[in-house]
Amino acid sequence: MSVRHINPEGLHRSPAFSQAVVVEQSAKTIYVGGQNGVDADGKVVGPTVGEQARQVFRNLATILESEGASLANIVHWRIAVVDGHTFDEGVAAFQEVWNRADPPPAITVHVVAGLGPGFLVEIDAVAVV
Repeated sequence: MSVRHINPEGLHRSPAFSQAVVVEQSAKTIYVGGQNGVDADGKVVGPTVGEQARQVFRNLATILESEGASLANIVHWRIAVVDGHTFDEGVAAFQEVWNRADPPPAITVHVVAGLGPGFLVEIDAVAVV
């Protein structure tokens, strides 16, 4: 399996995300459904994007570890943030869990009118092992 993070000439290069990720050859792909900032009991962990994003990353890590993978195997994140809330705290939470030595994944961020009650952020992901 080969995973290449690409940032072609002529496009903005950011240390925070790759423009695209190419997966070649056969590999296990894990599609993680949208995760919210809820604990094992399904309760929202806090009233801020930062608190909820940290929990989302813990949830994602738990799912991936159950399949022998880690956050480093994620090739794409899709992030939804409720309108009126900045994702700066979410970016800070991402920087806490992402190893800067790993190529950054492709990332899509959407500002949405709302999520479930109390939810400020939701993240789904695709990982390749």
